[in-house]
Amino acid sequence: MPEGSPASGGNPGVQVPPVPPIMVGSYGKAGGYKFTEDEVDSVIGQWKDLLTDLHKDRQHAETIASVTPPADEVASHTFVERGANPSGKSLLTEHESMVTYTQNFIDALIAAKKKITITELHNAEAMKKQTQSGL
Repeated sequence: MPEGSPASGGNPGVQVPPVPPIMVGSYGKAGGYKFTEDEVDSVIGQWKDLLTDLHKDRQHAETIASVTPPADEVASHTFVERGANPSGKSLLTEHESMVTYTQNFIDALIAAKKKITITELHNAEAMKKQTQSGL
């Protein structure tokens, strides 16, 4: 998948694996996850809970990525510039890919539940937003 592609959340440098095939009832592609129509709402809820937790965790990753030296001296600056900040930025990048993958998985579950493609789901959401904004 190309960097910066829609599946990567548009983030350059972030590569997010594609969502596996999902079936709800008899709709969808075989070879991945299969849920009954009774199960899918619970599964969507669990993935949405995970997404909420990931959004909360993002604050911790941002704090680590933007840590400042505790003192204005060489050892503190070296620790931050060569260790803490690069590690924090890497953590933030990986965290963003988890958020993107989770959102993509939720979209795929909802699309399969509604028996539509992900593209149709996104188009319907875009039209709803345009209608709500008065365009």
